[in-house]
Amino acid sequence: MAKNLLEQLREMTVVVADTGDIQAIAKYTPRDATTNPSLITAAAQMPEYQEIVDETLRQAKLDAGSGAADEQILSTAFDRLAVSFGKRILEIVPGRVSTEVDARLSYDTEATVQKARFLISEYEKAGVTREHVLIKIASTWEGIKAAEILEKEEIHCNLTLLFGLHQAIACADAKATLISPFVGRILDWYKAETGKDYAPHEDPGVLSVTHIYNYYKKFGYTTEVMGASFRNIGEITELAGCDLLTISPSLLGELKATEGELPRKLDPDKAASMEIERLTIDKETFDKMHAADPMASQKLDEGITGFTKALVALEKLLSKRLLALDGEATINHAAEDIFQTYDLDGDGFITREEWMGSDAVFDALDANKDGKITADELGAGLGAAFHLAEVG
Repeated sequence: MAKNLLEQLREMTVVVADTGDIQAIAKYTPRDATTNPSLITAAAQMPEYQEIVDETLRQAKLDAGSGAADEQILSTAFDRLAVSFGKRILEIVPGRVSTEVDARLSYDTEATVQKARFLISEYEKAGVTREHVLIKIASTWEGIKAAEILEKEEIHCNLTLLFGLHQAIACADAKATLISPFVGRILDWYKAETGKDYAPHEDPGVLSVTHIYNYYKKFGYTTEVMGASFRNIGEITELAGCDLLTISPSLLGELKATEGELPRKLDPDKAASMEIERLTIDKETFDKMHAADPMASQKLDEGITGFTKALVALEKLLSKRLLALDGEATINHAAEDIFQTYDLDGDGFITREEWMGSDAVFDALDANKDGKITADELGAGLGAAFHLAEVG
């Protein structure tokens, strides 16, 4: 019997599930999983996870003590909710789960370090050891320096929102465990700039990750490369052989349903023989290269803004649930509130540019695949965003 593309991909690349939905993770049995606020927001709306949310809020309020401000309770609740989802995910996957530091701390090294230490302490209280957790941090210079400190403490880091070679080299020099270059968002930028449709083999995001992978293998870096944010399975198949790929449930389903030969595209032995110039990246060089790369500069800023917006939306949801637990309110309008948070121009649609959060969530909520989310799609999707039909 012929193997499908997902089976073949797993023979050369570690497959990671880009979702907070525990059922979807159980279905596709990846080795690792990754979450972020927009993923958790979607999952937290689903009835089967209400118990996790309510239990986390009650405990955060109890620990904060009487008179504690809601902001303090919600901050603690968000971190613990991320850990709660992470712990349950680790009951399914054998490897690691990535848990994100508050994106609002992306330019503050010390605050990022402190938040990462808190997250790890929460995991350890829950009986999860450090080797099963990756702390996800934005690839700003300050975030990379935080990762350098944390890695020395054996707190392993996943550097995300990575769009340029300068970021990748700085992460490797900091001995980060893993980086997550965003393939689809790079493609989005170039398509918007040029108006051109790119074949998978010439996709700018694919070419960027290929260059980073070859650079790492050429110079013997141990930092792993995990391609992320895919728009189609063509981008994924062009990166077959990459260390890891984090893939949304919809694209995992498409790979599983597709048969055909999957050749290896990225190979460490081939990279070792390539002629590649080695670069030294200090802060001055990093800043110069970043300023000279409008795609990387814009997409990093957009990504931090998007993840921050997702966190604000989650905080609104948790605030309403906290009031509901106290008998002071209901949460019937949570979906409407979240829609208004993202619909920046008030035209009744959320575009991918307005969303700026997790691509996996956007793709799941965009039911008719027209590149925008309506209020109805958001309301329906938050209750069933990742309930995919059985494939194969």
